[in-house]
Amino acid sequence: MRVLLAGGAGYVGTHTAIALLEAGHEPVMLDDLSNTSRVVTERVAEITGTSVPLVVGDAADDEIIESVFDEHGPFEAIIHFAALKAVGESVERPLDYYANNLDTTYALLRVGLAKGIRSFVFSSTGTVYSDPADLPFTEEATRDLVELSNPYSKSKLMNETVLADVQNAHPELNVTLLRYFNPVGAHESGLVGEDPKGVPNNLMPFVARVAVGVLPEVGVFGDDYDTPDGTGQRDYIHVVDLAEGHVKALENAHPGLVAYNLGTGNPVSVLELITSFEKAVGRELPKAMKPRRAGDLAATYCTPIKAERALGWKATRTIDDMTRDVWNWQQKNPGGYEG
Repeated sequence: MRVLLAGGAGYVGTHTAIALLEAGHEPVMLDDLSNTSRVVTERVAEITGTSVPLVVGDAADDEIIESVFDEHGPFEAIIHFAALKAVGESVERPLDYYANNLDTTYALLRVGLAKGIRSFVFSSTGTVYSDPADLPFTEEATRDLVELSNPYSKSKLMNETVLADVQNAHPELNVTLLRYFNPVGAHESGLVGEDPKGVPNNLMPFVARVAVGVLPEVGVFGDDYDTPDGTGQRDYIHVVDLAEGHVKALENAHPGLVAYNLGTGNPVSVLELITSFEKAVGRELPKAMKPRRAGDLAATYCTPIKAERALGWKATRTIDDMTRDVWNWQQKNPGGYEG
């Protein structure tokens, strides 16, 4: 299957490209490189022995998407990763988040439908669930736009609504919503991993940069939540497990719209993650307790049983696997891809 990966040179996209190649598919990347590097294509080729075409451009630009179809198509499917993704930052920059995260979807759908794609896989998020009382979240848990705490989550739920309406108007289209929980980890080779520009917004890459000496201390945002140790709990999933979930979703797509939670179902607290990372590093890391961040919830974790039953997919890697692989990546790439 030939697959267009919008935002495909990013963290999850790169690992999914590897998983697709290993499963015998043909990915092509479209990415503006705003939060990644061209180097990823060299690393993917080193891991898989196969080169993946990379087109540098904006996934919200119809003309650029059309040029990718004309040069590298036809495509049977689009996987849409292209998005701004930091919860806290979205509270500070709501217009950027709504514009980017919706406009890319509109453009990819306009061109993809005109070019005859059969499947559209959307990177959604477990933060679309709005009622903490629903924990652990199933795919049928409450999703109330007004009750969501931040523009990032709202933009994802808006996208899900758009995709449902488009699929209803095009009943032959396969639309899969993959509600990620918290992707972490890196490829076991240490050749590809998470390399955010500037100071990381997410916990795991921040901890890794503290461990390698780039940043001075790990900030723990909130130690007074109603959780066993007072810090926020998240459902961390290894990015390779997540990538494999995309392959399963494509290979099991049928006309209609379906949503799947992709997580482990096991909540891990901020302090538990840091402790696991310290075990991988072999020493204690400097930490500082700080106030809660705007838009954060006490806990988010899911029930992933639907994906296991329908797709034959299950996350198998542990939190210790995740921290070990991130430390391996960070040690080999202390300055990231360009370091």
